Amino acid sequence: MTAGLKLYTFAKSGHAHRAVLFASLLGLKVERIEVDLTAGAQKAPEHLRLHPFGQVPVLRDGDQTIWDSNAVLVHLAGKFDPAGTWLPKGKEAIVQAWLSVASGALTDGPCDARRVTVFGAELDHERACGIAAGLFEVLDARLSGRAFLIADAPTIADVALYTYTAHAPEGGISLDPYPDIRAWLVRMEALPGFVAMPASKAGLLA
Repeated sequence: MTAGLKLYTFAKSGHAHRAVLFASLLGLKVERIEVDLTAGAQKAPEHLRLHPFGQVPVLRDGDQTIWDSNAVLVHLAGKFDPAGTWLPKGKEAIVQAWLSVASGALTDGPCDARRVTVFGAELDHERACGIAAGLFEVLDARLSGRAFLIADAPTIADVALYTYTAHAPEGGISLDPYPDIRAWLVRMEALPGFVAMPASKAGLLA
């Protein structure tokens, strides 16, 4: 276990899985602390002291507390990837652009669609599916002729986009029309240290 690293997660949260996946890809050993979102543990006072919005993941690195899944990726890349493979110098802006997509269309589309079918969230499933379709058209085109989103090797942008894309079918969104996305998912899953998020059965509260 890497000294001082604690990661507060929920096993079937795609946002939390980003952090879990990236820590594993970096070869880091972290202490994982499960926060039961189905029981509302993320809104308990002790968790709100770690994350003011009551969400996961949260990374504790010594005396530092980093919340927001993309912020965790940036922190881990900056500290534990001195070669700069995952956040390449000179490409920070385009990485950030795709991190913004992960916080925007990916969340409003595939993530929200899955929240409806898996967790019973009261959201507009049709709207989420429409957003997902628009996102995946762009993402599939971006990956045409490319191994990864930005460079020949994966970056934290690929990590941020991976989980909710891979689990889009759980939200009722087929990936069949997107061959380049499907090929990219296979490449991501072949990376040394890859760990999958547990599958959820649509229609049941995970």
